Amino acid sequence: MRRFLNFLYDGAATIAAICMVALLVAVMLSIISRQMHFLISGIDAYAGYLMAGAGFLALAHTLKRGEHIRVTLVLNALKGRPQKALQIFALAFGALLALLFAYFSVRLAWQSHEFNDVSTSNDATPLWIPQLTMAIGAIIMAIACVDELVLEIMGKRRQAVSGEALRNE
Repeated sequence: MRRFLNFLYDGAATIAAICMVALLVAVMLSIISRQMHFLISGIDAYAGYLMAGAGFLALAHTLKRGEHIRVTLVLNALKGRPQKALQIFALAFGALLALLFAYFSVRLAWQSHEFNDVSTSNDATPLWIPQLTMAIGAIIMAIACVDELVLEIMGKRRQAVSGEALRNE
């Protein structure tokens, strides 16, 4: 199961990286097309869809690597049982929020599909398609949050240490 979950998180991060490269290509095409006086219809909208896809699909991988912003002032001041209780509370609350966000993201994509909702830009893209990346990213993030909660309760959670402090000036 652990191998599958790690594959899921890494796979979503890989797709997020592909979205980032595609975003770069879309922005470059937009710039070049404007300089050469021709229009690629909907390229700005697709760049936005790719940005959203990259952001949401990378959430779980970022969480599992300890790169999310955390306020640990109170957590580090506590020791023993109070620290573990606060950690479990924070993870449970985060998992609840992630599950709610996943639910409403899936619901939004489903409703867009049901109502045949399309983009207001020239391309008239069915909105459920880009919303699907948000929903999938939110689902994977919810799985990662529940995974972290279960590992913490079982005492098997390894605290991922971010290297961010080493990169500060």
